[in-house]
Amino acid sequence: MRVLHLSPHPDDELIASPAVLIALMGAGHEVVNLAVSLGRPEDRVVRERELRDACARVGLTLRICEPPYALSLDDDRAAAQVRLTHELVGAGLAEGYELIIAPSPHDGHHGHELVGRASVAAAAALRVPLWMWGLWSELALPTILHPFGQPVLERILSALDAHASQLARTNYRVAVTGRAQATAALAPERVFGFGTGGVDAPYAEALCEAVPAPGCLLLGAPRIMDPGAPLAAPTTTDISRFLHSPSLRDQLRG
Repeated sequence: MRVLHLSPHPDDELIASPAVLIALMGAGHEVVNLAVSLGRPEDRVVRERELRDACARVGLTLRICEPPYALSLDDDRAAAQVRLTHELVGAGLAEGYELIIAPSPHDGHHGHELVGRASVAAAAALRVPLWMWGLWSELALPTILHPFGQPVLERILSALDAHASQLARTNYRVAVTGRAQATAALAPERVFGFGTGGVDAPYAEALCEAVPAPGCLLLGAPRIMDPGAPLAAPTTTDISRFLHSPSLRDQLRG
């Protein structure tokens, strides 16, 4: 299976759902990380070098949008969303992939939400499942749980070290570790229902799956991810309205 991961910024590939990407690669799937931006123009040389090193360390195939997107608050994000949607669908960047992984359109960061909305549009147009992660906001409807252990965490942190310029600003090592611990404790009940038992693993990641159907996007089936057979029949719950609704950030801005 061919998998496309959309990374709004360099380092998101190792902060958002890296254990899921590693598990899919370990099961023999081709995983391509599409870097949408390279940060601020003055930082792009450094951040591209760090990104290439990080992807090589973890084994991800890397593609970079050319030219890289500007995702700052003062940029024309509406135009950028239209352009990215066109490149994913009309220009064929996402064609040939059987699964898209991307941020939620409600992720709480303007750049992440832009990429998330373009990904929702691309998944619907290309009729491929979309797995969404949450980083800056809590993931509203987690459906997929992926528990993992210490060796995988150490592999993630080793690759994350390549993003030295960003780690000097924010200690993402602590964020990745703490978030994975919290997800292992809380996500089983959020995915399978309150009162459900936990998982026998120190760390976990959670994603929300949307599966295209005629005229709608259906919520994925609750499950622990099987890397060898990661796709499953969805539920009958239509989440199109939620995915297309304005995020809290946009509502407050408007």
